[in-house]
Amino acid sequence: MDTRIIKGAVALLSLAYTVYLYATGHWGSGIGMTLVSAILVLVFLRSMRMIMVFFHLRQQQMEKGKKWLNRINPNHLWKKQRGYYYFLTGSTQLETNLNEAEKNLKKALVYGLRADHDKAAVKLNLAAIASAKRKPKEAQILLMEAKKLDTKGLLKNDIKTFEKALKNPKVVYQKR
Repeated sequence: MDTRIIKGAVALLSLAYTVYLYATGHWGSGIGMTLVSAILVLVFLRSMRMIMVFFHLRQQQMEKGKKWLNRINPNHLWKKQRGYYYFLTGSTQLETNLNEAEKNLKKALVYGLRADHDKAAVKLNLAAIASAKRKPKEAQILLMEAKKLDTKGLLKNDIKTFEKALKNPKVVYQKR
C-alpha cells in the first residue's frame, strides 16, 4: 500500500480534529494540535528518507546517504521528489558507474527539479560524464546550459574549474 495515502489520511484527520477543538472552544488544545498538524502535513508532503539522504550527503557521509537512498521506493514519491531521487542516485553513482549515473541524471531532468541551480548541477555532472566519454562537443553544450541555469552563481567555481579542464584535454576527468 502506498504510504502517501496513509500519511494523507492521518494529516486530514489531524486537521479535522484541530478544527473541532477550535470550534468547541478548546483554544489551548487547538494551538497544540495545530503544531502537531503542521508537522504531520510536512511529513505528508516530504519524504523523511529523502530528508535523511540530504542531511547525510551535506555532512559528507556518503555511505550513510547511500544506505538511506537505497531504502527509498521512487514509486512512493511525488513527481518532483522523484527528480531529486534520481539526481541524488546519479550523483552517488558518478564514482562507480558512469553509464548508470548518466541514465539517472537524465531521469532527474525528465521528472523535473524545482531550483535552476539544481538543474545546472545535473547539467554540469552530465557534462563531466560526456567529457569522460570523450564527447567534447556535447560536454561544451551541457556546460553552456549549466552556465545559463546558474543565475545565482552557486556553481560558479565548479563551472570555471570544468571549463579549464575542457580547454586542457590531458586533465579532463579521468575518474571522479
